[in-house]
Amino acid sequence: MTDAPLSPGPSPQLTSPLLELDGAVQAESLDAGVAAHYGGPLTEQRRLLAGGAVVDLSHHGVLSVAGPDRLTWLNSISSQELRRLAPGECTETLLLDPNGHVEYAMGVVDDGVETWLLVEAAQLPGLHAWLDKMRFTLRVQVVDHTLAYAVIGAMGDPSTLPLTPAAPNGVPLVWRDPWTQVATGGYQYAPGPVHPAAAWHWTETLVARASLPTLRDAVRNGEVGAAGLLALEALRIAAWRPRRATEVDEKSLPHELDWLRSAVHLNKGCYRGQETVAKVHNLGHPPRRLVLLHLDGSDAVLPVHGDEVQAVKQLADGTTEHRGIGKITSSAIHYELGPIALATVKRTVPATVTLYVASQGILVAAAQEVIVPQSAGSVAEIPRLPRLGIRTPGR
Repeated sequence: MTDAPLSPGPSPQLTSPLLELDGAVQAESLDAGVAAHYGGPLTEQRRLLAGGAVVDLSHHGVLSVAGPDRLTWLNSISSQELRRLAPGECTETLLLDPNGHVEYAMGVVDDGVETWLLVEAAQLPGLHAWLDKMRFTLRVQVVDHTLAYAVIGAMGDPSTLPLTPAAPNGVPLVWRDPWTQVATGGYQYAPGPVHPAAAWHWTETLVARASLPTLRDAVRNGEVGAAGLLALEALRIAAWRPRRATEVDEKSLPHELDWLRSAVHLNKGCYRGQETVAKVHNLGHPPRRLVLLHLDGSDAVLPVHGDEVQAVKQLADGTTEHRGIGKITSSAIHYELGPIALATVKRTVPATVTLYVASQGILVAAAQEVIVPQSAGSVAEIPRLPRLGIRTPGR
């Protein structure tokens, strides 16, 4: 399964009115149609983190699944346990290919009548088509609501902001990101007692798309601040939170991104890709691992998605060799941490090795912070049989 090709730019309906605000600079590529920033990305980070700003995500897709079989159907095809999802309860789930690779990621909230799926713009056409194809004779209906509802992000309690959540079936449609803690049935590979996700109180509120001009005016009047995607990305990277559009490629397993902690239930029934998920977690190791890189900013070069991560190897003749061991997936300038990035690297690369990123003809030094350790996986305690001919104590 692959995503349908994207159009060169956003449709006129999905170009946000918030781009009319002073200082707004439109994002590029897959995020076109909303603002990358409004003139002060670092200030916007602080205001967003304090709960005083919103992020325009109105280019994102909104699907709903209606019908009495909706939760059991979605449960049977995706990685999360969804059968007992209560109205207003939030989670996230992944659709995997038969080999366990991540294909789609969805924020999920049910209102008792419909299950709402929040997805990135690039995923929308392919996901909608695939879900329609998988309905068979079940009592479900998949509807694209993207032109009716827009997604607005915020930190903390969105009820303190001038947002009126959509509630077509009487339950406010507010998705609270489960990344904050390990979900029931999930598993965390990241070491240590403190995870930066503990401070990641991210919410996404569905509002009527027709109300976006009212939100724009509220920003102009100072009732709320606006933060662009650059601010959101910096905080997301610092929280080690994977994003489908950036961290995932055609080979990505959820284990590599520590996505078992919030999007995979390890004790649920069968779904496509489950066998690989179980084998890697219980018996094997993911071939790559996600790391946070603290980048040297002295050359004023910020690596970008796809830049090669390299390790230095000392050769016998005293020279050094730079070898590629991974790729940058996301990068940003954080208001406290400075230049940072997420990258996937080969699992066997030691955590103590100083890495370099090849970007714009320059090698940028990078200190790695472990997110997924080399030991990730192989959690099943399988008894080892003694070798033939070796006597065990007492025999």
